[in-house]
Order: sequence, then structure tokens, then C-alpha cells
Amino acid sequence: MKYLVGEVSVNQQITDDIWVVRVSCEPVEAKAGQFYMLKSWDTEQTLMRPISVFKAEEGCLWFMYRVVGQGTRRMSFLEKGDAIRLLGPCGNGYPCEQIKGRVALVGGGVGIPPLCETAKTLQRNGVTVDAYLGYRDVLFAVEDFEPWCTDMFISTEKGEEGYKGFITDLLKPEQYDVVLTCGPEVMMRKVAAMCAEHDVTCYCSLEHRMACGIGACLGCSIRTKSGMKRVCKDGPVFLSTELMW
Repeated sequence: MKYLVGEVSVNQQITDDIWVVRVSCEPVEAKAGQFYMLKSWDTEQTLMRPISVFKAEEGCLWFMYRVVGQGTRRMSFLEKGDAIRLLGPCGNGYPCEQIKGRVALVGGGVGIPPLCETAKTLQRNGVTVDAYLGYRDVLFAVEDFEPWCTDMFISTEKGEEGYKGFITDLLKPEQYDVVLTCGPEVMMRKVAAMCAEHDVTCYCSLEHRMACGIGACLGCSIRTKSGMKRVCKDGPVFLSTELMW
């Protein structure tokens, strides 16, 4: 984990509230499922924001974020050449080196971007990857998954794109050796329950409010079967069977 200063090369709006930013920086050490704490403002009253890695390339990192508050609103005003501060990579990502066979990636909303680097890593490790991506209405990042996935399944709540309904309606966990999921808690709870029913290993990447991102403030602590854990330091990825939903 290091403090870095990067330079924005792209900051593009792709839906009404979703943006993607490309940051040039050295070194790039992020693994699938990890995140960085980002800050692009001078005031100390607004804390760094935890954003998962969308794509990691030589000399640059991509982050996809939803504008929901003061910090992310300020990020949306970044322009090419602007400086941005990073702390990371933070947390423990998906154990891609341990995963074999056929894998399903199940993402919902802003839980979709962290699974893109995961898909690339797994595919390059010889794993067969299928992606299940659930959206409210407007699609994003689908084309980024396509090079790494054998099959793609898309759902929207309105049904204007793909299947009309929830992405969990399409998932058959018994067809997979491992399922990885990231997104709204209600979706991940459903995925975890489906996997438990069929005795399929499931990893969940949790979202939680974070102040420090390094495990010092204990603000993101959750209960697990092995005691209290910090989402930022011990996670954000946990075995579903360890979680006390």
C-alpha cells in the first residue's frame, strides 16, 4: 500500500450518474477485487473515497464510480491533466490464484466494475468465466467484459435490455465450481443462499462506508462467524459462509 499522485487522462460520463476515470500512475500493483482511496480536492473536511479497481493496465488504473455525494461530485469535475491522490491498493481481493474450473461472476449496479479486472485475471489463468450483469435500466461496461467471458447474461429491471427482472433469476449456481459476486447486499444475500443450497463456493465483495480505508478507524467493522472483521482491511472479499448477514 502506497500514497501516490496520479494524473487524470480521461474522466468521462457514461450514464446519467456513472463516470469512468483513467489515472496515469506508477507503480500499478492492484489485484482483482482490491480498491484505492481517492481524493482530488484540497479541503480536509471531505475524506478520501474508496473506489474499486475497474481495470488495471501498465502505468494506469481505471475507476468507475457513481456520483452520489460531495466527494464523487467533485471527482466528476476532474479534467485531463488534473492531479489526483491515491492510497492503495487496499484490502484483499478475490483469491483468483486458488480458483479453478468454471466460474460465474454476478454483479449488480456499481458492483459490476470490480468484476471486470477479475474476469480478465481468471481468464488469463485458464478459468472459464461467465458474467451475469444486472442493471436498473441503462447498461454500462458490457463491452469491457466481452473479451474475457465465454457467456454473458444481462438483466434490467424494466426489461428494455436483456432479461426483464433480477439477474439472480438467470443464475444456476450448480453449473459452476465457484461464484463471485459484488453489488447490492440484497442481491449478494440471494446469490449466497443459492450457492449454499447447491454446496457451491461463493465469495462476496462487500460495500461499506469507510473513513480511513486501512483498518485503523474500525468504522467499517462487521460481524462474521470468526468475530468482528474490517471490510477495508480483512475484506472487502469474504467467503459467503463466513458472513452473518
